Amino acid sequence: MSELNLILLGPPGAGKGTQAERLRADFELPYYATGDILRAAVKADTDLGREAREYMDRGDLVPDELICKVVIDRVDSDEARDGFVLDGFPRTVGQAEELHRALEGLERQLTATLLIDAPDEEVIRRLSGRRVCLDSGHTYHVEFDPPKNDGFCDQDGSALVQRDDDKLETVRHRLEVFHQQTKPLVELYEREGLLRRFDGTRSPEEVNGHIRATLATLRLEEQI
Repeated sequence: MSELNLILLGPPGAGKGTQAERLRADFELPYYATGDILRAAVKADTDLGREAREYMDRGDLVPDELICKVVIDRVDSDEARDGFVLDGFPRTVGQAEELHRALEGLERQLTATLLIDAPDEEVIRRLSGRRVCLDSGHTYHVEFDPPKNDGFCDQDGSALVQRDDDKLETVRHRLEVFHQQTKPLVELYEREGLLRRFDGTRSPEEVNGHIRATLATLRLEEQI
């Protein structure tokens, strides 16, 4: 297996970001999150970036076709020649099909889609308990990592707040959107034999170990 071309799926709060960082470190893979790619393209003032900016400046959603172009532009780069990790893309079956066609055109293919899953109640518990320092952005959790003085940052004494994204109703809505968007993708990649599931309620070390073992197995299977 000369490449590791990976997609990360999972609800907010399941630990995708943590595992993405470990994949980058373990396998020296570039990590591409859709929002970051779009912002970088706009900042670099590329042709695709200028086209994306027109939609973003109007407050419109960037069309699937353009998002796919921006992502494929990164995937078809020197830094991604040995593989990549995609997060936040694809979000729809249409995007997944476009990615498949583009990779075929590059004579490449996906290695696996890694689904880091966690029950809704666990996601709500993790996200709704987060508190952030107003001044410096230090993060705490009322249950897992509480500050020494309730409501105040240990490091600079400033007030801790709950971000709007972490409020209970917002988290529930984010989960609803995630399930609506992701269920068809999960079914698609399961049919194609690309989906691998991981228990996001386990420790980050355990999840990372499971992912590494899974990828090692895929490499062995290719050699048989």
